[in-house]
Amino acid sequence: MFLLKKITLFLFYFAIVLHVNAQTLELSSPNKKLNISFNIADKIYYTVSADSKVLLKDNFMLLNLKDEVLGLKPKLLNKKYSTVNEKLKPIIALKYSEVNNHYSNLLLHFKGNYAVEFRAYDDGIAYRFILDRKGDIEIFNEEFLVNLSENSLLHLQQTHSFKTAYEEPYTHLKLNEWKEVNQMAVLPALIETTHSYKVLISESDVLDYPAMFLKKSVNGIQSVFPKQPLQFGDDGDRSVKILKEANYIAKTKGKRSFPWRYLVIAKEDKQLIENTMTFKLSSPNVIENPSWISPGQVSWEWWNDASPYGEDVNFVSGYNLDTYKYYIDFASKFRIPYIIMDEGWAQSTRDPYTPNPKVDLHELVRYGKTKNVDIILWLTWLTVDKNMALFKTFNEWGIKGVKIDFMDRSDQWMVNFYERVAKEAAKHKLFVDFHGSFKPAGLEYKYPNVLSYEGVRGMEQMGGCTPENSIYLPFIRNAIGPMDYTPGAMISMQPEVYRSERPNSASIGTRAYQMALFVIFESGLQMLADNPTLYYRNEDCTKFITSVPTTWDDTKVLKAKVGEIVVVAKRKGEKWFIGGMTGNEGRDVEIDLGFLKAGKEYQMTYFEDGVNAGRQAMDYRKKSKGVKVGERIQIKMARNGGWAAVIE
Repeated sequence: MFLLKKITLFLFYFAIVLHVNAQTLELSSPNKKLNISFNIADKIYYTVSADSKVLLKDNFMLLNLKDEVLGLKPKLLNKKYSTVNEKLKPIIALKYSEVNNHYSNLLLHFKGNYAVEFRAYDDGIAYRFILDRKGDIEIFNEEFLVNLSENSLLHLQQTHSFKTAYEEPYTHLKLNEWKEVNQMAVLPALIETTHSYKVLISESDVLDYPAMFLKKSVNGIQSVFPKQPLQFGDDGDRSVKILKEANYIAKTKGKRSFPWRYLVIAKEDKQLIENTMTFKLSSPNVIENPSWISPGQVSWEWWNDASPYGEDVNFVSGYNLDTYKYYIDFASKFRIPYIIMDEGWAQSTRDPYTPNPKVDLHELVRYGKTKNVDIILWLTWLTVDKNMALFKTFNEWGIKGVKIDFMDRSDQWMVNFYERVAKEAAKHKLFVDFHGSFKPAGLEYKYPNVLSYEGVRGMEQMGGCTPENSIYLPFIRNAIGPMDYTPGAMISMQPEVYRSERPNSASIGTRAYQMALFVIFESGLQMLADNPTLYYRNEDCTKFITSVPTTWDDTKVLKAKVGEIVVVAKRKGEKWFIGGMTGNEGRDVEIDLGFLKAGKEYQMTYFEDGVNAGRQAMDYRKKSKGVKVGERIQIKMARNGGWAAVIE
């Protein structure tokens, strides 16, 4: 009993000492609605509040080096507050041609030559570690920990392994239902808090460092990272086996800033879609004159198995010269600037210098130039890694871009591969589309020739790609960067009757839904995945799809509810495009055209689900009407449906 009293008394005095030594600080967003309160004690604790409601309490961060843990028993030396309010112009404008970068900043310097920098935006917060050490250092772990209520609802892409292409379907579960200790989640992740706020977690400026994953902690979620691979073994033409790993996650320079960890905090669901946090936290563009980078749409042959047919196809279709010329003719007619030549253009996937003789690549490049259509070539990452000189060669051949596939890893080695590719491609004026990839994390702004990433459960998944899952993409995956989903199916089905196999590939969702995806989904390279034959036969749809830009001057979310509905209006020049989509439930909504200019008359051409689209997904109607500013429009979408319009 005496011993118990002594222990209790010790703990009491220890708590008093901690309280006395603790330092409290505050940082508020420019509009004062978001607040970060700091308690610097045994760790650097921070609590996030919105409108005076505590959302995330006593979170902390640590950076584990070989012989010390930064952030543990921190000794604050000084602090510096500042405010930034500037206009940023992205080279590739996926949402806005100009972004307002307005935030409050707090830089905390600690004993041990390290600092932690925090930013508070009106729509979120971010922090990063900054080190000032000599030579190289080894990072053994980084601890990102956020405490949550057990009733918080999590929307996650869960994986059992660090080997992932980020194509898992979303799972939706309460924190206390996350039972599998070894099951991780990739970023981005969306959390619905008990105060009805949404919190989107991701990272930016990920350079020379592994990507972050999440796992469940005792009272919330915490980070986990892949180790740095040291030794590889053969595993076919598009992958390697990791035979040996280091005991650290990164070996890097001791004088550097580390990736930003950010949380978009949204009171309204539309704020998730409108956010530009990845851009605002990324390294600036390093390409001296990026004017050669030209985003656009792409005609793609793989999904439809290079199989045009019909009266105008008097040749054997397939991966050959005549078929690719047909694709070029199709692209030229509808002013699509590119075609992709996927697997099969080369004689071997391991040799990027010897084209398939049936294809005659050099003739296709020449022919495409006469039609104002350029060529993008598909490659495995393994072939690229072993042949980095191919970028110089491809430039000499007249190739405009590359699609690189099957990375399927996010460790430091692979993150550095992405940057090596972006840098070498930029040197020879080629753009890049990464498939089999992780999510965007800022490289696309440092090297804007990186136009898109897959890292999404897109239409390549055929029956595994459902509107019920895709309705979350504008709020989560596409909210943090470009996304190569490969839309454009002309054969549409409802899920209970879905049957599909190449060359007759089909999608789940209505025709109007497919058309709307071109407006809603952001990608610097936007695929037209289906067969030219079907696009010719549905020319009214094709004319609309190919009129949709891939970059935008303005974005306004008109309706948004996570997991239920999205309606977005986007402007390019004087034209507005609107796209709406639903999940597995039909929706009737009203939208306000208050974004139009007063005193002008506009013509709206729109595509809506037909009366039978809930059963026969091919049913749609094309209509036109005059509209003006402030007019309210009624939209009816079938289950797995959509709505698409252009206003000019």
